[in-house]
Amino acid sequence: MRAAILAEQRKPLVVDEVELPASLEVGQVLVRMVVSGICGSQVGEIDGVKGPDRYLPHLLGHEGVGTVMASGPGVKRVRAGESVVLHWRKAPGIDADPPAYRWRGARLNAGWVTTFGEYAVVSENRLTVVPSDVDPETTSLFGCPVTTAFGMVTRNARLTIGESLVVIGCGGIGLPVIQAAVLAGGYPIVAVDISSPKLDLARRLGATHVVDTRAHELIAGVREIVGAGGADVVIENTGRADLIRSAYELAASDGRTILGGVPVHGQDASIDTLPLHFGKVLMGSHGGDAQPARDIPRYLSLVRAGRLDLEPLVTERTDLGAINEAIERLRRGEVIGRCVIRF
Repeated sequence: MRAAILAEQRKPLVVDEVELPASLEVGQVLVRMVVSGICGSQVGEIDGVKGPDRYLPHLLGHEGVGTVMASGPGVKRVRAGESVVLHWRKAPGIDADPPAYRWRGARLNAGWVTTFGEYAVVSENRLTVVPSDVDPETTSLFGCPVTTAFGMVTRNARLTIGESLVVIGCGGIGLPVIQAAVLAGGYPIVAVDISSPKLDLARRLGATHVVDTRAHELIAGVREIVGAGGADVVIENTGRADLIRSAYELAASDGRTILGGVPVHGQDASIDTLPLHFGKVLMGSHGGDAQPARDIPRYLSLVRAGRLDLEPLVTERTDLGAINEAIERLRRGEVIGRCVIRF
């Protein structure tokens, strides 16, 4: 198969032929990819934001939709011919050993799920079956951005009706955060970004107010909307140390600050910890504590009922051969929502 390989950090991916494993091991499933999303996490892996990568070279990608081609021993939750969402959060099923691909005569590493290739050998517990007639582009968003965003709002922040929410960074994760806040009954819902197109889309998706930090100071601009006491919930998606601190400051004395973005390795955020002793909350999110087997069918039912429109979130499409150009656009902040690869 053709796949995109991370051979060196801070270098373009290598699109090349990769040899699939000769057989499927216990709990492994062979999937033919239809659509894969490109997440900011992959840009972080390429750029080494968490430090040196001990597993080079390896395959990438953790969200997508595909068709099951074959299953290894013990697999019971998926069958050949079924459409599946590929996700990085665990679901029921076997937690299989990672597959052993080969590239240029040597082993090529991979995790329990990869999506930047024409095929993928995936652990059973990283797959959730969906109806075959779903739109693969929007359904691929259940692999990471939608389930993460909704989990941050409902599980991490526990937003309730009438509570204020501020979302800093309105890209692939921030935009569905706004949609989740609308469904949860949040008010006001304040979108913060430096991109006018992203803020325009945020308004379209339900943000009641926007703050363009190119024109307004962040703290003052948000407090003018939510009040001097601060917001009930602030969700920070950029991972920038200065914005993490601002997000924490913007939360009320008993507010919750949820960190979705991951800081660059070695960058520390400095905060006053005293308010944490009196009810203020600061927490990092691990994929919104998503439960794919439960969440994906529920969110899909909202889509089918017309309560949730995911189509505006997919703003760019590319193919595997142009993946480096798409990643560079994402790195520069030019991708408004999600860019997907179509196979």
